[in-house]
Amino acid sequence: MKIMIITSSPNKEGLTESCGEAAKEGVKEGNGEFLMVRLNDKTILNCNACDQGWGTCLQENQCQLEDDFDDIHKAMGTVDGYVVITPVYWGDMSESAKAFFDRLRRCESSFDPSNINDIQNKPFICVAAAGGSGNGTLSCLSNMERLFLHLNKMNYKNITNFDYIGITQRNKSYMLDAILASAKKMILGD
Repeated sequence: MKIMIITSSPNKEGLTESCGEAAKEGVKEGNGEFLMVRLNDKTILNCNACDQGWGTCLQENQCQLEDDFDDIHKAMGTVDGYVVITPVYWGDMSESAKAFFDRLRRCESSFDPSNINDIQNKPFICVAAAGGSGNGTLSCLSNMERLFLHLNKMNYKNITNFDYIGITQRNKSYMLDAILASAKKMILGD
């Protein structure tokens, strides 16, 4: 099993990066493979809502902006699950995560129910890493839940969420272990 671990913090030394390392170790302990994607090391433009909001994203499941988005989007179809880790900024995902996932949501938004996307029905772990007070962790996780429900075509019966984990500076000593254990369990199965 191959897991894509997506982090979205500009800080390469902080809590989000530690969460990514814990997820990577969990995948390795489960004898899985991983693909690390640091969104802040990529060029990801904001969505332009082309053609009245539905350009090539609706018709071809591909964004017409030229940056690193399409390569990551294509790679998402080649893996078996995802660990998405974002710092908590004002109760929400980081700007790099929002830019990426806003575009992904459009590219995976076909209204044709027979159009199954390449990321649908795959397990995911969402991690909200609050480096400050810890406030906003739950609202960030709630926004992440809505995102993945949408990406799975709001198909609650086939939703394959795996875990939602909130981590703060106060609980990181044991929640890093929870991230590792969750990633390992995703590899090994229920």
